[in-house]
Order: sequence, then C-alpha cells, then structure tokens
Amino acid sequence: MPLTDTAIRNAKPGSKPQKLSDGGGLHLLIQPTGGKLWRLAYRFGGKQKTLAFGSYPAVPLAEARKRRDAAKALLANGSDPGEIRRAEKRASRLSAENTFKAIAAEWLGKQEPRWTESTRNRAHQILENWIYPWLGDRPINTITPPELLECLRRIEAKGANDTAHRARQRCSEIFRYAISTGRAERDPTADLRGALAPVVTRHRAAVTDPTAIGALLRAIEGYDGQMVTRSALKLAPLLFVRPGELRQARWTEIEIEGQEPLWRIPAERMKMREEHLVPLSRQAVTVLAELKPLTGRGQFVFPGARTFTRPMSENTINAALRRLGYGKEDMTGHGFRALASTRLNELGFSPDVIERQLAHAERNKVRKAYNRASYLPERRKMMQAWADHLDMLQNGQQPAP
Repeated sequence: MPLTDTAIRNAKPGSKPQKLSDGGGLHLLIQPTGGKLWRLAYRFGGKQKTLAFGSYPAVPLAEARKRRDAAKALLANGSDPGEIRRAEKRASRLSAENTFKAIAAEWLGKQEPRWTESTRNRAHQILENWIYPWLGDRPINTITPPELLECLRRIEAKGANDTAHRARQRCSEIFRYAISTGRAERDPTADLRGALAPVVTRHRAAVTDPTAIGALLRAIEGYDGQMVTRSALKLAPLLFVRPGELRQARWTEIEIEGQEPLWRIPAERMKMREEHLVPLSRQAVTVLAELKPLTGRGQFVFPGARTFTRPMSENTINAALRRLGYGKEDMTGHGFRALASTRLNELGFSPDVIERQLAHAERNKVRKAYNRASYLPERRKMMQAWADHLDMLQNGQQPAP
C-alpha cells in the first residue's frame, strides 16, 4: 500500500531501523534515533543498489516520488542513476575548486612571498573590491571576455583607469596560471587589448626649486605634531627612500654607532627584491638618536599612533604635509625622491650613484653587480653632501650658480 503523509508523521522509531515501502523500490527508512530517510532500492548490471533522496520532511512524499520516477526513467534508458549522481557531485566539487577566487588564492599564495606589503595589499584590494563580487564564484574556464570587461568598466566608471589596467594585468596572470595548471584553456584578457581607456601618466607632486625646498624644510622643522611623525618628515628628504620603506623601518636594521652608520633594508621589503643599503649622514643619525629613546624598545622606528606593534599608517606623511599647508598637487611623501633626484643631478653627482641610491632597477646584470660592489663609498659621500646641502637651503642660503 502506498504511503501517506499521515502514516509517515505517525510512524514511531523502534529499536532497529524500519522500512516503510511506497512502491517501485521507494521506501522510508526510519532510524532508531527518529530520523526518516528516503531511499530507492534498484538493480543495475545485476547488482542491488541504493540511492538516497534526502530526509523527511525536508523532502516531502510528493518530491520523493518525483525523484523515484526520474531515477526509473534513467534506468529505462540504460543509465545508472547512482553513478550519474556521483558524477554530478564530482563535477560540482571540481567546479568549486576551480572557481576564479579559489585559483586566484592559490596563485596569490605563490606570489606573495616575493612581494612587498604594499603590492600584496593592492592586489588583494583590486580582486576583492572589483573582481570577486561578480566573478569569484564562477568556474574560471567559463568566464568570457565581455564579462571580465564589464568588471573593468566598473573601475573605469570611478575614474580609476590605472586601477582598471592593473586589474586586467592581475586577472591575466591568474588566467595564465590556470592554463599552466590545466584548469583553463585560454586567457580572456587577451581579447581586451585596446578596450580600456589609456592611462594618463601623472608625475608625483614634488618641490624641486631650491628656495621652495628651503621653505619646505623650515616648515618641517616647525611641525608641532607627534614626534614620531616629525622625525619621519625630517628623515624623508635626507634618505629619499620609498614611503613604504621608511614607515616600516626596524631598529634591528639600523646601525647609528661607529664611523659608518648604515640602514640595511632587507630584500623582502624592497620593490626590486634586493637588499638596499642607505648610508646615514650625521643629520640622519641625530634624528634617529633623538627618536630612539621613544620607540627604540619596540620593533618599528615609526610605530603607529595607536599601537607599537604596527608601523605608522601609509597616510601619515601625506597628512602631515597637508597640515603644513602642502596640498597633494604640491608635495607628497613619494615626492621627496623626485626632489632628491632632481637636485642631486643638478648638483653634478654621478647619475649611476644617484640611481643606485634610489634603488632603481638595473637591467644589465654585470653593471648591477658592479654598482652594488663599488658605489657604496661614493653614495656615503653623496648622502653626507646632500644632508649638508639641505641644511644650507633650510638656513635660507642659495647654492652657487
């Protein structure tokens, strides 16, 4: 006799599993614990098999019968419904493992050890803000060029053309990784060449006129904010390293004692992934010596305002410059590099020595090795002469024509 909802609801568990048959192999298995599970008994290839349809009442009687009839139709066509179910589960699992987000996370894990913190953060922000919400859960080999372009156009609509191009580059690297690992067949970003608006290059704002540099240095000297920020402001023109390198400086990397004080920035924090040596002038040593009693017990030379366990915010230097009256069109933390590069070249220092101190890329490997081995004495002389030059400008003196 076929089952009814009333009979199913009233069925009580016993000490052993019980079967209530509905016909056609469909039955309800009542567990001693009270669970009521739909099962279909069938034969395929001469073997007795069982297929699960879920539990009651999540799967009601009418739905269980529909699933039984669908399975019977497959059997009539010579197919094993249980094997088809397993194949669907495998495909679903592989689909979940091969989503854009899953493969991106795998690729990021391989890239991040050689990236700087800022590069890591930028890559994550681009993917999490602009790509994952729309394409993250999609199997990577189903994503089409128009779908990817739609994501990139959203970035363009915000006026962030450079970010759109960076997002395309990151996605291309992820697709190429998927191709190399056998989980995608092509890179759809290749079809988007020319589809994005070009990036308009804007040079970072920097003060480079000697008189204006003197005024900037006097403004920094009069900065009345936190001492940590003031010290970072004073060191920025003296050392002209990248803002991220400055704010993440550790005391263990800095030697201010002895005849040749030096800051060794480890390769993992450098853009070019190579250790960078920064000779410290007398003026730089004075700033660091004054700061060390305040932050020297911690890890960071410039800790954050709220905690000594993290470096100062990446916006701190720029915010301090705004407080001094320098807008983003006038001067930025990165602008101290352009300031130093411009003036040092005008003062007649060797371009090779300047470029090495700026830690710019050197494509010629032989030349790169020579620079690394031979330019440190010249760089030390240059850094001291540069600090003396800044003192002169700060005091209102003009360089000789």
